[in-house]
Amino acid sequence: MTVKIIECPRDAMQGLTKFIDTNIKVNYLNALLQVGFDTLDCGSFVNPKVIPQMADTAEVIKRLNMTQTKLSVIVANAKGAEMAVQYDKITYLGFPFSISETFQKRNTNTTREESLKTAESIIELCEKHNKTFICYLPMSFGNLYNEPWSPEILSFWIKELEKLGAKYFSLSDTVGISKPDNITQVISYLHNEIPYLKFGCHFHTRPDNWKEKIEAALNAGCTRFDGALKGFGGCPMADDELVGNMPTEKMVQYFEEQGIDLGLNKEKFNEAMLMASSVFA
Repeated sequence: MTVKIIECPRDAMQGLTKFIDTNIKVNYLNALLQVGFDTLDCGSFVNPKVIPQMADTAEVIKRLNMTQTKLSVIVANAKGAEMAVQYDKITYLGFPFSISETFQKRNTNTTREESLKTAESIIELCEKHNKTFICYLPMSFGNLYNEPWSPEILSFWIKELEKLGAKYFSLSDTVGISKPDNITQVISYLHNEIPYLKFGCHFHTRPDNWKEKIEAALNAGCTRFDGALKGFGGCPMADDELVGNMPTEKMVQYFEEQGIDLGLNKEKFNEAMLMASSVFA
């Protein structure tokens, strides 16, 4: 079995109020590029007034020393996408589309129908500039806002996005509410309903329940996982309290215990772990 890990320093950093110096970001991301992750979610082209931590993404990308690891960025609108596609180093453009109307408005200040039009514009830009569009789907495993939720509703919106050309999706547990039963339910349903599309998982988690989430997703057939070293981060648009990312080091340990070779450079991995402690101090 081949398992891909997407390391997400962007998600680890974006909710911090103290600005991380650009030089520190560059050094940290260059260290992560040496580890051997499939993809590095390295920044975002969004309004710096909304996410000030990512205001230097363009400068950071210019200074990255590329390896086999691919780069991914988040964009929230066509303007951000137009900026992102100008960089040859970038492979993936991620766009957040929540099946929760409330959260989509909080996250991108647009409705779901408006966001479909935005997604269409970004997909067209990706096709024109040889980039790959990935749709992140916040609230994939439940809803905090008393809105209807079900795998069928999730599938409906995925199919709407597929009509526009989307092929890759990341099922996102933005606030850490997923549990083994609904993880299994969602992934199994989507694999049966639309098996020709590609799904990964972007979990946020409390320290005591990370393993059950990964185990359920892997057993249900997911082989692409997002994480952040030491579980730093969280979505600043989701709640007053940030729920951390899935700790990459714990995922690595778990997958290795299952006999899955991730192809990572352990020496470089440990070096990056040490750097993380100082970057997020």
